[in-house]
Amino acid sequence: MGLMDKVKSQATQLAEKAQQAGQAGQAKLAEVQAKRKGDALLLEFGGIAYTQQVGRADATAPARAAELVDQLRAFEAEHGPISVTSATIAPAPVDCTFIPGSSGAADTPEQPSTPASTPVTGGGGMPTSTGGIPQSTGGIPTGSYSSDTESEESS
Repeated sequence: MGLMDKVKSQATQLAEKAQQAGQAGQAKLAEVQAKRKGDALLLEFGGIAYTQQVGRADATAPARAAELVDQLRAFEAEHGPISVTSATIAPAPVDCTFIPGSSGAADTPEQPSTPASTPVTGGGGMPTSTGGIPQSTGGIPTGSYSSDTESEESS
């Protein structure tokens, strides 16, 4: 077998594979289009059923509902049973649990406590002037703690 025969053979095989892939793609497209048609029929039927339930349906609703049921039966005969999915989306599970290490609470160092009557300024929030209007001071926030005021007072 010559080189040209091998090239022709491979080209033929590739053409057959491409044709098969094209047919599979067309079949998938037809399937998706059929599903959309079935969904549209169900959506319209559901809308009519809802308006009938709440008493807002017009005079043509029963006839249109019967027509849609006939179309849905024909659709099922051609494409198989229609599966109805829930419109309610289940919330995604949220895992917000904290599992401490094997040593438990000792993993977190204790924070020094400040007396409730000691004001801490500049450490959080916006500093305010004496009139209560926020002032931007820039720089690194500072704070005064009971140990700071005690050493100043004893001096």
